[in-house]
Order: sequence, then C-alpha cells, then structure tokens
Amino acid sequence: DSSASSSTGDSSASSSTGDSSASSSTGYSSASSSTGDSSASLSTGTRSSSEVLKQKSGSVAITTGADGKARGEVGCAIVLVNRDSNGSIRHIFASKVGDNGIKPMVWYALDQAGKPVEVA
Repeated sequence: DSSASSSTGDSSASSSTGDSSASSSTGYSSASSSTGDSSASLSTGTRSSSEVLKQKSGSVAITTGADGKARGEVGCAIVLVNRDSNGSIRHIFASKVGDNGIKPMVWYALDQAGKPVEVA
C-alpha cells in the first residue's frame, strides 16, 4: 500500500500495486499502470499510455502527452488531453469509466474536436 513507481525515458514502463499507490512515466511511447484502490497512473510523453486496474477502485488514469491514451475499469476515471502541433493544450476531457459512453478497459484518446475516441 502507498507504493510509488516512476520511469523516465523513451519506451519506459512504470507500474505500482497496492491501495493509494502511484505510477508515473515520462518519455516517448512510455507506459504507466497502477493497481489498487485510490491509486493514480500518469503518463506525460508523446504517444504514452496510462491505465488503472481494480474494479472497486476510485483510481484515475491520466495522460497529458500528445497522442496519449488512457483506460480503466468501472469505478475508475480517465483524463485525456489533446495538444496542437506546438504542444499547447487544445482540449481536456475527464470522465468516470461507465459514464459519457466510456467503456471499461477500452483505450481512449481525444480527437481534434476534443471528443473521446476508441483507439488500439
């Protein structure tokens, strides 16, 4: 419980397990994953991914890099950012999984209009 994990570098990976744990990754195509109630996962690099797992959670998956994606289980939330070609924030979207058409364990990114779309 209350664990933390961080990674920096292109194609890096970070994972944490336990209640109130945190995971973060920075770098092109990096990945962050967190499992446990009230945990957080954050990725900041271009084309990076963030996910939170554990159904009764209250956890949040956040991706802030260009072309990032996030997913989570029911009871979790996702936060997505869309950036312009200069890296400035154009749109931001936040939702609980299960609300606003957000399906559990499906990867989402924001399109150019700021709408969440399913991605591979």
